[in-house]
Amino acid sequence: MLVLEAMREVQIPLVAAILLVGCVTKLARTLRTGSADSGLGPTALFPMSTRRPVAVILCAIEGGLGLGLIITAGGLGGLPAATCVRLGAGLLFLVATSTLIELRTVRPDVGCGCFGDFSTAPVSGRTIARSALLAVAALSTIDLGAVSAAQVGRAGIELLVFLGAELLVIGALSPEVGEGLIRLGYSEPCELRDVPSLRTLAALRRSKQWRRYSGLITSDVPSDVWRELCWRYVVYPSSYQERPADLVFAVFLQHRRPTIHAALVDAGTGLSLPCPAAPGGESRPAPPVPGQVPLRLPAGTAAGPTGARADLPVYTDL
Repeated sequence: MLVLEAMREVQIPLVAAILLVGCVTKLARTLRTGSADSGLGPTALFPMSTRRPVAVILCAIEGGLGLGLIITAGGLGGLPAATCVRLGAGLLFLVATSTLIELRTVRPDVGCGCFGDFSTAPVSGRTIARSALLAVAALSTIDLGAVSAAQVGRAGIELLVFLGAELLVIGALSPEVGEGLIRLGYSEPCELRDVPSLRTLAALRRSKQWRRYSGLITSDVPSDVWRELCWRYVVYPSSYQERPADLVFAVFLQHRRPTIHAALVDAGTGLSLPCPAAPGGESRPAPPVPGQVPLRLPAGTAAGPTGARADLPVYTDL
């Protein structure tokens, strides 16, 4: 009897963790895509105009119930509050189970959206069974009192074995586990990496290269921006020794702390100019991008296929 009681009590943190993870992953997808209803399967059952509010409400309910289960588990708010939260969690999973069955019938191509980007696979029997299992787990805790670590700890090894078995069952019913393992072993090629231009400009303005050469720049707006494979090139009108010049930054396309190189180019001839010396140092030629060599196009020639200006240095792979 003691083990059975502990088994019911451990369902509270388990269900709370799943609700909070679901809420956080939905928020992460919303921040990435800029759309609250993007990728959330159940919203496909609603009219287009109501999908965003439904998605926001669903995420808020998940987060609220997850936090409520944790807050009321120790007796805070009394038994009525704990019972209401646990009943709400059970009803949420019951409604989710019914919704997934309907979604599988009406839109078999849509994922459940339970865990944001990880839930893109079409709804299957495993997904429905997982939701039903969590509904039973949540409803089994309704008449429990306050939960304490000491009470759960008395169950010993039997509880750990049961909890491990339950986690294995939930994992087996979760298509997201396979998706997560695939993503862990997959490295997206930099040529296909999607890094917005605004993010590149923000990283550039925070860089050491920008602080070193920004005194040469004569305009707050770049005159040209283009991408070649793994690099984005940003050109600013500049002035060097009273001569018009172009300051070219090469920013490697990665989301955090990208590698940045700078080259100073004469605006009239397209030839590289010596980089201004750091305090106490000497001027030096502009460094090429590692693994690439600069090909300077004669002034007045047509732009290349990438759309780069003819009077700027174009980098090509060795």
